[in-house]
Amino acid sequence: MAEVTKEIQDKAYEAVELAKKTGKIKKGTNEVTKAVERGNAKLVVVSGNVNPKEIVMHIEPLCREKDIPCVVVSSKEDLGAAAGLPVGTSSVAIIKEGDSLNVIKEIKVGLNKKNG
Repeated sequence: MAEVTKEIQDKAYEAVELAKKTGKIKKGTNEVTKAVERGNAKLVVVSGNVNPKEIVMHIEPLCREKDIPCVVVSSKEDLGAAAGLPVGTSSVAIIKEGDSLNVIKEIKVGLNKKNG
């Protein structure tokens, strides 16, 4: 999985927190996979420390295929906290942006610079 800068990771956590409060998110590998396949996801955040990795390995290529930005973060515990969960989560998809729209745009620009 492609690692991203700490700045993009922090923005991803911020986007998840804002979308949780003012938009709509899906949590967990199964819900995220369905959201990506249906084309509903605006941003996908995947944890890099999931064990075994096979649980989330399919999400990043699926996002590329559907042209949905995907950010790999270092900690499932921090991702779970950002999503408002008392436990870690392997992945989160933002379905409705709410107030996180501008943060998602910044993440897309950062990912384009990294990949471009």
